[in-house]
Amino acid sequence: MSKPSSQTIEFVRRGAVVTLSNVPPTRTLLEVLREDLGCTGTKEGCGEGDCGACTVVIGQMQGDTLSFKAINSCIRLAHSVHGLALWTVEDLTADPLLQPVAQASVTAPPGLHPAQQAMLECHGSQCGFCTPGFVMSLFGMYQNHVASAAAIETANATDATTPARAKPISRALAQAELSGNLCRCTGYRPILDAAQQMANYPKVALDELRLKARLAQIQPRPDAHPGYQLPASLPELLAARAAQPGAQLVAGCTDVGLWVTKLHQNFDAVIDLTRVAELRRIERRADALLIGAAANLNEAFAALVAIWPQLASFAARFAGLPVRNSGTLGGNVANGSPIGDSMPLLIALKSVILLASVRGEREMPLEDFYTGYRQNRLAADEVLAFIKVPLPPAGATQDLLRAYKISKRYDDDISAVCLALNVGLADGRVHSVSIGAGGVAATPVRARQTEAALHGQPWSLASVQAAMATLRAEFAPISDMRASSAYRREVLGNLLQRFWLESQGAQQIKLESFTLEALA
Repeated sequence: MSKPSSQTIEFVRRGAVVTLSNVPPTRTLLEVLREDLGCTGTKEGCGEGDCGACTVVIGQMQGDTLSFKAINSCIRLAHSVHGLALWTVEDLTADPLLQPVAQASVTAPPGLHPAQQAMLECHGSQCGFCTPGFVMSLFGMYQNHVASAAAIETANATDATTPARAKPISRALAQAELSGNLCRCTGYRPILDAAQQMANYPKVALDELRLKARLAQIQPRPDAHPGYQLPASLPELLAARAAQPGAQLVAGCTDVGLWVTKLHQNFDAVIDLTRVAELRRIERRADALLIGAAANLNEAFAALVAIWPQLASFAARFAGLPVRNSGTLGGNVANGSPIGDSMPLLIALKSVILLASVRGEREMPLEDFYTGYRQNRLAADEVLAFIKVPLPPAGATQDLLRAYKISKRYDDDISAVCLALNVGLADGRVHSVSIGAGGVAATPVRARQTEAALHGQPWSLASVQAAMATLRAEFAPISDMRASSAYRREVLGNLLQRFWLESQGAQQIKLESFTLEALA
């Protein structure tokens, strides 16, 4: 393989445009921060986006609004931040665009950002290795829910008489948005306390107007380049793909990043989808939800949950927030891992994917896309452009939809088994059924034999028990580090039984039903 070409990266840090030359396409953001810029406050823990020690925050324009996202820098390719704003833990007291808002009645903490001060006063750090990552996740939370103009506007949208301030951060929000950060020392109570305490300090505000002006100084990348390409439109992307069918396509790099950090792969050419305007859109049409391949997982799941609220817990458990902020639904589907969680759900929802190239477009059911382990029907010059999820028909009040994730760790873990079930009932019988499964075959699969066993049958315990036996026999899962074959088979049937019990109103069979307060 020839030596990968190098390029220049420009991004905004501490209120100024930073320019880095001769950066190879597969150099990670963490390597650039620690080795090129000397930002050793950002730590390398796992090198696979699992622990959160390397968390940084990026700022990006979405229309006229600044968006702030905590991401894992260890698996994010450095060139992906070209044209964005970036904050590390060292920047919270050194960025001239972050300034305390004067409040005569309260003395501002000396020199520290509220995210740092809260961690200090709530005793949220012991060994300190994970602390920078937690602080940056807290900073992202602070920008999105406390300090930013968007947060304040959202908080006050329903009450014009309320002063210009955001709502306090709840315990549930803190738990959800810190799920991608692991701590081996303290437990999480003092860190969650810190998350809730941040809003009690005098506000530190970002000068968004000046930041937008700095971002506007950075010129877009040229349409074509032999190294790392950032096409801005779908025609540009398709032309780049046709010209370089061997280039590695990337979006959030939550999979490709591991090929770089763990398998030590290099790529001569990389094409990044995340700036393609058409592919970042999510549109709710009359008959379907259209999700662009570059929409991140957090945005995509929010759109799905808006239609099917029962998917909220599954969406939160898909991965920690930094992974969901970077990873895309299209990337998860295109990668085709048999333990990827989105595909079973999308299969159960009877989703269709749209593939595009300079030659045109074609559609196919998602379950027909895969031909083998990490193999699919994508042609060399094609990209997966959109995922089309059919909307439930009007008046379909009896449809049952659930998605289940079984993993060793409840939060931020890879599934041993994933099962999604979508059952339509009419007059007490199953009139439609689609079931998607992951972790039980070489590809994400549709459980067609089990669907046939249920279709037309009464929605009764006897029918479900018969289908449980069919589901356990339908696949031949392997044994690996996550679960044995026998365990996976048993769990498949058990999840179908759980689905039945939930359809009958059972509540105390879900971990989500229990709270620490209720058990105290």
